[in-house]
Amino acid sequence: MIFNKSIGLDIGLTTIKAISLSRVNNGFVLDAFGFLPTPAKGMLSEAPLDEEEMAKALKKIVDNLKVNSKSVNIALADNKVYTKVIEMPVLSDKELSLAIYWEAERHIPVALSTITLVWNVLKRPSNQSLGEKMQVLMVGAPTVLINKYQKVLQMAGLNLNSIDTEILAIERALVSPNMPATIIVHIGALNTSLAIIKDGILVLTYLIQTGGNAITRSIEADFGLTPSQSEEYKKTYGFSKEGVGGKIGKSTEPIIASIILEIKKALAFYSQKYKDGSIIQQILLSGGTAKLPGIDLFFTENLGIKAVVANPWKILANQQIPPEILKSTADYTIALGLAMRDL
Repeated sequence: MIFNKSIGLDIGLTTIKAISLSRVNNGFVLDAFGFLPTPAKGMLSEAPLDEEEMAKALKKIVDNLKVNSKSVNIALADNKVYTKVIEMPVLSDKELSLAIYWEAERHIPVALSTITLVWNVLKRPSNQSLGEKMQVLMVGAPTVLINKYQKVLQMAGLNLNSIDTEILAIERALVSPNMPATIIVHIGALNTSLAIIKDGILVLTYLIQTGGNAITRSIEADFGLTPSQSEEYKKTYGFSKEGVGGKIGKSTEPIIASIILEIKKALAFYSQKYKDGSIIQQILLSGGTAKLPGIDLFFTENLGIKAVVANPWKILANQQIPPEILKSTADYTIALGLAMRDL
């Protein structure tokens, strides 16, 4: 039996990815996928012509899916929103709806009148006498940014079904109920998002202000290459230790080393907070930079935890994955997680 279709639309800084899924009894089915370059000004410009160009691109990628739906789920960039997992005394939903704004004022460094605040209880202990606290996910997004996306999607003739954050979409795509304690590292173009998962639940999110573009710029500066040449060298050689690759690797290492340093801080915080013997057992790498040759080994060697490039396609039912999307696995994690939301 096949249920409704769902479209995940990942509007990135440089590319737009779209995934359409259907739900079947034993899993998900990939109906269609799409990939387009993001127009030059992307979602950053307020100019009507730029907004029209963006709307045309979004309409085109959804039309190209050739599925009978115009409703899409999107994600806001993690550096544009405030995402926090907080601990609170065990409260009823009604009590929480009143208390959450006091917590938001503590954790969100802008006026609450300028944001749209949503929250979700991740864990509510059943036995309050043990003194356990409830864990609540709190997300604040600038209302003006939400309005911007609504406007452009409406211009594209699309219905905005839901808004996520990138890290929450990634978590949905990659986390399974019986997963061991895991840290997800999503290296985007501008930023790196971390999520620590314990007992199948998100317990920590963290944003690092460094991403794949910094690696490209480092190669560009060290070797006098053009931005497009640097990008190709990065993708081809990654962290290879031989020949030209060894020189490229030396150029990329300081950038990734700075990310690893921040990950060590997050791991130290986790170890301090959870002293029940639940240690991080794996690192899942996601995002375009996760495709760089040798990056998983580099993370493993420097953090002492096995790192692998995440495979979100394991959620699909028995299905042959098209090779052109299989080789770009890490690129589609956000779109896949968004498409899974309704299903």
